[in-house]
Amino acid sequence: MKKLLILGILYFIMSEGFPQTKGQPSPNVLFIAIDDLNTWQGFMGHSYAQTPHMDKLAQAGTYFSNAYCQAPLCGPSRASLMSGKRPSTTGIYGQIQDVNLREAHPLLEELEFLPEYFANRGYKTMGIGKLFHQHAPEGVFELSGGRVSGFGPKPEKRFKWDQKGTSTDWGAFPKVDSLMPDFQSAEWAVDRLGEDHDRPFFLAVGFLRPHVPWYVPPKWFESYPLTQSFTPPYQENDQGDVPEIARRVAEVPMMPTTEWAKEQGEWNAICQAYLASVSFVDAQVGKVLKALESSEYADNTLIVLWSDHGYHLGEKNRFAKHSLWEPATHVPLVFAGRGILPGQTCEQPVQLLDLYPTLLELCGLPPNSQNEGTSLVPLLYNSRYFWPYPAITTYGKGNHGIRWGNYRYIRYEDGSEELYDLASDPNEWKNQAPNPYFKKILRQFRGWKPSRNEAWSSMSNYSVIPYFKEQKESGR
Repeated sequence: MKKLLILGILYFIMSEGFPQTKGQPSPNVLFIAIDDLNTWQGFMGHSYAQTPHMDKLAQAGTYFSNAYCQAPLCGPSRASLMSGKRPSTTGIYGQIQDVNLREAHPLLEELEFLPEYFANRGYKTMGIGKLFHQHAPEGVFELSGGRVSGFGPKPEKRFKWDQKGTSTDWGAFPKVDSLMPDFQSAEWAVDRLGEDHDRPFFLAVGFLRPHVPWYVPPKWFESYPLTQSFTPPYQENDQGDVPEIARRVAEVPMMPTTEWAKEQGEWNAICQAYLASVSFVDAQVGKVLKALESSEYADNTLIVLWSDHGYHLGEKNRFAKHSLWEPATHVPLVFAGRGILPGQTCEQPVQLLDLYPTLLELCGLPPNSQNEGTSLVPLLYNSRYFWPYPAITTYGKGNHGIRWGNYRYIRYEDGSEELYDLASDPNEWKNQAPNPYFKKILRQFRGWKPSRNEAWSSMSNYSVIPYFKEQKESGR
């Protein structure tokens, strides 16, 4: 009891005194977003991925080994993080143009997006690359470097895969890093860190890779020779014990399947290209971090690195995000820099929705009462702090994945369920929902599903997935 009391007093002192201690300026924020990055980094325990710069950042700060997105799709995930609202609150279940965000739901008309909240309280806000779905709504950043459209550069003809509805393909292209938009985004951020700023800044850098196509220069493939195997654990007919609606929700007809990749001898090559893309973007992250370390802002900057969702690389016979299973919802999340404890791992399930209130508290800004997430500051000071909040991912109206403790629970709009005991079944091969032994666990998780499930916003669409096109058009 005495130890708990001391910890409580320490947290109170730190949370009240940080970061606005006497004579100390407000911290800067370096906000790094990486597209489609699953948890195959070295610091997350993956033995193949070579990510020395992200690994170093994680060691210098606190990383959350069980962080989850609010949607396994770029548009709704980023809209949720930047607005502080769940997809089930706004009806943004599919992709959305940045210009349409304000009109997507009445709650968003006057809401301050995360960079705006900082700007309206004295921060200089700067952004480059993919941060919202395209780049950012007009005026959200005081200084915008924009974004090169699309996910190029691309060869004249695809190498392997040429299906409509996706830019999926893999191979070594172009010849040099300087032709990649992410290289250019890193250079832009480096330049900003070399400038004099008269106010604390919020610098957001959005990297595209490893989003498809998995094209990066040849040198990044050299670290992953195909004489090695990079494929994840796989079980044939893995979707055999899930409800029919689960297969429909996770259907991605424009993407290759694992069975196809095995037959064509491409599975290992796909994983190689993904890993090469991860190592390439790790180098761009390293470039920005090195610039920060050598700048005058090194000791007074908070760093947060995150991805908008995960990615299947063959698990459950699929290569895609677009599901409520662990590979598509599990994301890397790292906090480092001023005031963050180094070398700490937090295993509590947390959400990207929590970033907005966490950054406000760390920077000494007043809380935003419209945020639906919870500040992670208690966990940053004590990774074993009791955390009663589940991590909830939503994919379409009424479909929710919930992660807490050792379990992943999935509830679909028709009431169908899945339950996985990840302690004994980390690959989600055995759906325990029909097992009466887990009746009590199921009852607990059912109580956590969001009570509010807004209709699809008229501004949000995703017609390339048959299930979602039908769900929106039916109005159910």
